[in-house]
Amino acid sequence: MTDTATTSPRGKGPIGTFFKLLWADKFAFVAMIFLALVIFCALFGPWLMGDAAGGLNLRGRNAPPFRFDLGWAMVLGADSLGRPLLPRVIIAAQNTMMVAAGAVVCSMIIGTCLGLVAGYSRGRLGQIIPRLADVIMSFPSLLLAVIVLYMLEPSVTNIIIVLAITRIPVYLRTARAEVLEIRERMFVQAATVMGASSTRIIFRHILPVILPTLITIATLDFAFVMLAESSLSFLGIGIQAPEITWGLMVSQGRAYLTNAWWLSFWPGLAIILTTLSLNLISNWLRIALDPAQRWRLEMGGRKNG
Repeated sequence: MTDTATTSPRGKGPIGTFFKLLWADKFAFVAMIFLALVIFCALFGPWLMGDAAGGLNLRGRNAPPFRFDLGWAMVLGADSLGRPLLPRVIIAAQNTMMVAAGAVVCSMIIGTCLGLVAGYSRGRLGQIIPRLADVIMSFPSLLLAVIVLYMLEPSVTNIIIVLAITRIPVYLRTARAEVLEIRERMFVQAATVMGASSTRIIFRHILPVILPTLITIATLDFAFVMLAESSLSFLGIGIQAPEITWGLMVSQGRAYLTNAWWLSFWPGLAIILTTLSLNLISNWLRIALDPAQRWRLEMGGRKNG
């Protein structure tokens, strides 16, 4: 009897399998749609919105939301200078996502490479590299970012570098722990006996095995870094005006919470929904990338399909 995942048109190929597994978890499916919308806004928002986010309208200062007589841009209200919130929330997605993505990618690459070397090496290098992670983890990540950004200019590049450094131990320790177990498996020993180099064994045989775990952690870590950037911007040491992020918009609306709550509400809601979506997708990836648990999604997909 042939498996339905291979015979149905939707189940053919990796793309069909991906959507089939995603459809099996409705919460993750909705979260993926929302995250795709956020990424679209981050990529094309500044081009689509043009100068709408920076247009001043003093007659519309602190205009409440859902006032359609002021135009579509004012549907979420306006800030203290009469600038429409909808275009500003859309454009702020670019800096927020760029900082989070840059920090996660950099920390994942550096931490994974160091973890692979530390886990596979049986000499002093395998003992020295983990101590580097211990040193970084001895400082609270947000406190370390605050101290460094007080001394440096709070630019996008500096924020990415600081947040990336604070997240390196997460990937280093995870990769090292996985490699310590995988290097004793039969297929690694067989590759060693056949004369494969250490570099080939690490990147060709070990890395593909631990990559699903690292991707799942990176998805969850993306939400943490985004919240850290929003916290830094809220404290006033993150990205500075005229650049905007969701955290900076929340900070700018703090003084008007009693009479213009929408100034902080909409960017705050964007942060909450994006973080929630990333957590749901991370949970889905944990199951979808694990062959021992994937049957839960496969059975759910057959039941729903």
